[in-house]
Amino acid sequence: MLIFRGLIAFDVSIASINQVLSDLPVTKCQIALWPNRNKHIGMIMKRALSLMGMLFATVLTGTQAASASEYPLPPPDSRLIGENTTYTVPNDGRPLEAIAADYKIGLLGMLEANPGTDPFLPKPGSVLTIPTQMLLPDTKREGIVVNLAELRLYYYPKGENKVIVYPIGIGQTGMHTPLQVTSVSQKIPNPTWTPTANIRKRYLEKGVKLPGVVPAGPENPMGLFAMRLAMGHGEYLIHGTNANFGIGMRVSSGCIRLRPTDIEALFNMVPRGTRVQVINDPVKISVEPDGKRYVEVHQPLSRVESDDPQTMPITLSKAEKAFVGDAQTDKTVFDSAVVRRSGMPVLVNVGQNPSDVSLTPVASQETNKGPFKGAPISSVN
Repeated sequence: MLIFRGLIAFDVSIASINQVLSDLPVTKCQIALWPNRNKHIGMIMKRALSLMGMLFATVLTGTQAASASEYPLPPPDSRLIGENTTYTVPNDGRPLEAIAADYKIGLLGMLEANPGTDPFLPKPGSVLTIPTQMLLPDTKREGIVVNLAELRLYYYPKGENKVIVYPIGIGQTGMHTPLQVTSVSQKIPNPTWTPTANIRKRYLEKGVKLPGVVPAGPENPMGLFAMRLAMGHGEYLIHGTNANFGIGMRVSSGCIRLRPTDIEALFNMVPRGTRVQVINDPVKISVEPDGKRYVEVHQPLSRVESDDPQTMPITLSKAEKAFVGDAQTDKTVFDSAVVRRSGMPVLVNVGQNPSDVSLTPVASQETNKGPFKGAPISSVN
């Protein structure tokens, strides 16, 4: 069963591997952990042995995922929460995923904030930015809000003046979770896993015959807790995982995946019937009560293998177009934030120095030559 578990984990990571680490200089045992983020943060190794090396290293380090981050809710006219921090990498051999888990961050979020970092072995003594400041999505503050583009889930407990934020894993390219408002229709402790016909076919093409049903337990890829969503034919769930990696990446077949401690906590808090809204907003904006103007830009989800999320055009909504066109917004800084795509709020007021973003795009380390191409910004028709 352990071998079966490894095959499941390995396939999921390979499928999601090409998505992430294309900027990184190739060093020993590097690995790419998301589908289609091929150029977006780095072309990290596509070699299977490198992948397996990281998977086993993660297990051996005994990664323990911390629980999610809680923030007091800001006033209705404010969306800025949290503060970024820094972390000096010790010489302990831990992979970036272990550090991300300690700070309740997804792996892609860490790489967006720290481009060029080796996810297998961050350089001892280097200082990492921990991206724990963010803008709340522009949605109703109720129930669960999933923003696929930032790989985060927001939970607003009823009657409590707080929001709880979880990093998530989402669907691979071509396996997106539908964008809609739905609800939790069923809560399932100790779920079994019934691979769909397409999943079984995909594995069979690789010489792996999946069982019709994987029983509940620690070897189940769905983890120990699952919540079914009332959409589709019941195939979309929020669930856990039996692996110490994959959170903050595109790894699933359309379900929303959380670290084991996070799904357990969420499962115990969320009642059946809870509202769930799924959005895909790579750009978030806010004008705070003190007049400060922020933009937070994430890499958009790739649609096909050839997409480069670091340079894909980002379509601005009418509200975002009005925001950038306002006389109080420094358009040059805004455009630089769109090119940089740091996943962190950037101050874009005219006349103020935004310390959170470099006006020079990060160099693409796939070639180690020249800056990224300027990512086009498209407006709404």
